[in-house]
Amino acid sequence: MISTAEFGKMKKGIVIVNTARGAVMDEAALVAALDDGTVSSVGLDVFENEPAIEQGLIDNPRVILLPHMGTWTVETIKKMEECVIGNVRRALTEGKLVTIVPEQKAMGWE
Repeated sequence: MISTAEFGKMKKGIVIVNTARGAVMDEAALVAALDDGTVSSVGLDVFENEPAIEQGLIDNPRVILLPHMGTWTVETIKKMEECVIGNVRRALTEGKLVTIVPEQKAMGWE
């Protein structure tokens, strides 16, 4: 997580863009870094405690906030649907998954 200690190591005037995961950024520390000039501007489409957003980010004119919509295209939605169907099909026919997340390993999925 990027928080107060990490901002303290950065030079003044940096730009932050986070499109990965909201938990990567401590929003209260980010507001403080904006206020003290460490961060000059911010672009976020993910938030630490979504759907709640730190009010200091909402009120700051040097912050651009967007909904997380990187997968909102017809092509991407189709590919995600195909992936899910492929996972279900393989789970039913072979007892395995095409894609696996760590939480599923304990369930015997290989």
